[in-house]
Amino acid sequence: MELNKKNWKDKDIEEFNKYLESIKRPEKIEFAKRTINTEMEVLGIPIPDLRKISKEISKGNYLSFLELKNNRFYENTIINACLINIIKDFELKKQYLNKLYIDNWSTCDILSFKIKGLEKEYWKLSDEYIKSKDLFKRRVGIRILFSYKNNDEYVDKIFKVLDNLYDENEYYVNMAIAWLLCELMIYNREKTLKYLENHNLNQFTVNKAISKCRDSFRVSKEDKELLLKYRVSFGDGEKK
Repeated sequence: MELNKKNWKDKDIEEFNKYLESIKRPEKIEFAKRTINTEMEVLGIPIPDLRKISKEISKGNYLSFLELKNNRFYENTIINACLINIIKDFELKKQYLNKLYIDNWSTCDILSFKIKGLEKEYWKLSDEYIKSKDLFKRRVGIRILFSYKNNDEYVDKIFKVLDNLYDENEYYVNMAIAWLLCELMIYNREKTLKYLENHNLNQFTVNKAISKCRDSFRVSKEDKELLLKYRVSFGDGEKK
């Protein structure tokens, strides 16, 4: 099907969804459903293939494609996210981010944010999303903070944000926080170790962060051993 269109209409979306169904991978569907944990219908199309499709759509009027809010399949949300990634104008990108349907971690994590020159704007957006009642919006808010992991001006601010998330009880948000802390350990070792001496993270999150660090090839063997002392035992480390 032609993906490079000057203007997408409803009938084009119907054709597009049929196209996606024609390239589905039945042998991958059950595994994808279990891994992604989405309520949406899954076609099992690999992410690299979805990126290629997005790239072709982006050569035309991809904003008209996004305007039609096509969420028939999980794969549609990945394609939409990939298209949102290429939007450079902050306000326009925010507009489409706010419309993006997300019910899983994978759609969150395909999003990327180029913050250079827009640090204040994206920081404010992260704060807005982290305060959302929607757990996947909160995960996106945390994912935005990844873009600041090697920004000396913001690293200490990130730790303050994390300390305010002690009461977070959603698995997918806490896992994003753990992942972020692992990245901070890699890019800001000294500050992260200092933070771990007196943090306000819940025990699940800090323990997951340490596990991620210990699984990472970018963390030294010595640091993997050092981090063990920051593990929190159940019954310890309660908020005071």
